[in-house]
Amino acid sequence: MNPRAPKVKVGATAFVTVVAMGTSALAGLPARAAPDARSSDAQAPSAFAPPGAEARERAASGVARILAERAGELRVGPGDAFEPPVITSGVRGLQYLLYRRTHHGLPVYGGDVIASADSGGTTVGPVTTGQQVSLEGVGTVARISAGDAASVARAQGRAVREVGTPRLLVHATTTRPRLAWEVAVTGGTEQAPEVLRVFVDALDASVIGTHDQVRYGLGNSFYNGNPVTIQTTGSGGSFVMRDPTRPGLACGGQNGTPYSKSVDTWGNGTGTNLETACVDVLFAAQKEWDMLRTWLGRDGLDGAGHAFPARVGLNQVNAYWNGSYISLGHNQSNTRQAASLDLVGHEYGHAVYQHSGSDDGGTPEALSLSESSGDIFGAATEHYVNHAPPLDPPNYLIGEDLGFGPEAVHNMYNPSLQGEPNCYTALSTSPGPQDHWFYLLAEGTSPQNGPPSPVCGGPTPLTGIGIRKATEIFYSGLQYKTAPWTYAKARMATLRAAKALYPKSCAEYNATKAAWTAISVPAQRGEPGCL
Repeated sequence: MNPRAPKVKVGATAFVTVVAMGTSALAGLPARAAPDARSSDAQAPSAFAPPGAEARERAASGVARILAERAGELRVGPGDAFEPPVITSGVRGLQYLLYRRTHHGLPVYGGDVIASADSGGTTVGPVTTGQQVSLEGVGTVARISAGDAASVARAQGRAVREVGTPRLLVHATTTRPRLAWEVAVTGGTEQAPEVLRVFVDALDASVIGTHDQVRYGLGNSFYNGNPVTIQTTGSGGSFVMRDPTRPGLACGGQNGTPYSKSVDTWGNGTGTNLETACVDVLFAAQKEWDMLRTWLGRDGLDGAGHAFPARVGLNQVNAYWNGSYISLGHNQSNTRQAASLDLVGHEYGHAVYQHSGSDDGGTPEALSLSESSGDIFGAATEHYVNHAPPLDPPNYLIGEDLGFGPEAVHNMYNPSLQGEPNCYTALSTSPGPQDHWFYLLAEGTSPQNGPPSPVCGGPTPLTGIGIRKATEIFYSGLQYKTAPWTYAKARMATLRAAKALYPKSCAEYNATKAAWTAISVPAQRGEPGCL
């Protein structure tokens, strides 16, 4: 420990825990036979193995020592501290500890630190940090009032309906850390809703930054066969489309009220019926919840045992996640609702992304990685369910059965076929590059049971490791998300994840590395080795 470094205050035992809880599996359609050994991932044993309280306490204590020893490197100064960690359980008992930084009691946006530990509580690898800068000299007294900050923030939105209560914090993702007000602004139109995060300088009222939290997916059951089993609430002549075991999951119309009726039989199986759309939504959301638990050891969409509601009947060719619920529209001809398995998995995948790691910063690269995350969780959900023909079997096309266009909305094995980049570019907000990386990691360049995939550089051919392993590595890397989230950070995080998940094998690590190189994300300074 550096004897001259300020003392770091961290919580070692009084921590918040977020661990997986038991849920009941849903009955559904029988899965088709696995076409190859890797596709049997969908039926592999559960990854659900949350560490006990002793292991969580040991992990928190170990990381507390690391933070104290690295106080100088983390630019921790007088008045700085870290709150007790939020601990999220992951694959094979891994634990992710998120420490939120404060400065004289104020939150520090971009100052979070994330560490990981194994199932026994031993720390794994280095800590991951956000924009760690010295906060010395940043005051805590605002010259601009909360009301004036709210007015400035309101001016950034369109058709504003609500302005939240401003929160004073230190904004540390720019070159110079500044005292700022964070304000939530909700507005927009039905066709283009907005949920803005606006940061207003608390000394001169300038706008430091703003980004929209709405994430767009696509501008009896219809998609999943009949009959399907979904979980609803009620008895004795009063039933509601609200899941009784997945808190927060419900489905209804655009007014936000879940559908209800006197019998527990829902929909008519047509593409235009909104009750049918909710059958598909609940089926997909419940299966995604089960996939997250079985494959990834995650407790719910938010990692803390909760889900989010859905609204169908959006009068536009679109679907989106707005930070609180998903809203689903229809195709161009208005003959099908946007409630396919992969589309619902995509939109709720944004919720998983939002509630993994820390903030992403809202930069172009973060938008690209966020949108791709939705595609990855959508594809993983589709593979987990593993429908047999004539239903839509698992693949790497997103929205291909909605009738939105000639093939699909997003193509993961060759994004260029949909007009999106296959290769990494810093300013693109397209999901193409990371979608392509994921396909190459899961299936390789010339899979036996899938279309071939091109590369942007590096050696070929690439051999895939299977979608379950690829999802484990992607998800585990996502737990290290800090602002600003970039492709370089994602590469580092997934390599770190592959090393931690498969410590006795280099195959998964090498495949992860090769896939990033293949989409033109270069090696990074300090990149971990395999062994």
